[in-house]
Amino acid sequence: MRAAWYERNGPAREVLTVGEMPDPEPGPGEVRVRLATSGVNPSDVKARAGRTRKIAFPRVIPHSDGAGTIDAVGPGVPASRLGERVWTWNAQWKRAFGTCAEAVTLPGEMAVPLPDSASFEIGACLGIPLMTAAHVIETAQAWAGSTLLISGGAGAVSHYAIQLARMRGAVVITTVSSPEKAALARAAGADHVIDYRREDVGARVKELTDGAGVDAVIELDIAANTALLPQVLRPRGLVVVYGTGGAEGPVPLYFFLTGQIALKFVFVYELTAEERATALATIAGALAAGRLVHNIAAVMPLAEVAAAHEAVESGRVAGNVVLSIG
Repeated sequence: MRAAWYERNGPAREVLTVGEMPDPEPGPGEVRVRLATSGVNPSDVKARAGRTRKIAFPRVIPHSDGAGTIDAVGPGVPASRLGERVWTWNAQWKRAFGTCAEAVTLPGEMAVPLPDSASFEIGACLGIPLMTAAHVIETAQAWAGSTLLISGGAGAVSHYAIQLARMRGAVVITTVSSPEKAALARAAGADHVIDYRREDVGARVKELTDGAGVDAVIELDIAANTALLPQVLRPRGLVVVYGTGGAEGPVPLYFFLTGQIALKFVFVYELTAEERATALATIAGALAAGRLVHNIAAVMPLAEVAAAHEAVESGRVAGNVVLSIG
């Protein structure tokens, strides 16, 4: 099979290789997915660069997200799954070989049925971006009439989070950095969009909430944005964090104490079985209803995997980057 891999951490063009490897064979309880697409996420490029963790295997085929068709099953997996269209999650989490290849083997439960109405390109966006969005909105306990501030509304996770929050009837305020990203956030259903480079976010949130503040903040970079929280959160509000740009950062502890603010962290790779099942049910329902808008910013061939990593790493693209494998 054709695959991309790296054998040391470093810059994309220096360490990524595209070549031939043997087809993997499924073991007990496993399926083999003949991949059509592979999703490129920020965590993938950070892992390859060695920014979040050092390489743990002699050779790594990157990427956790992908979509394709089951073409082989191992012992214990019903033959009825052969030919099933599926999408994957956690394919490369604590595993050497992920989805940046023509085939991947993984436990059967990690290959989730993909409805015929969803393309393989869409399937490559569901694992990290949509599952994270589903879990953060569940964690935020968004309800009809509640008000959420979702940071970075044009990002892959936030774009889905806006939609899922609106499906629950919540009012969504989001932040962006350009008019183009504002248009993407509005297309996702955001009620109010704040350009943080041109507007005072705290003042605008107070204006939009009649001075009350929001019920919850969905935060993609807690290290950068902690100082904003006292300006936007109501007393007893909630902060749900799914990302950080730094290992450490100052925290307004007195505000958290006196405001009785709750701070919850979400790490999509380590959800409990119950949390995973809830997120999968949310995703299945949203896909079946045909209510999701998908923001696929770029589709590139496997041979351009280094360019895809560089695009994600640079922040030049707003949305999901997908590799076409087949």
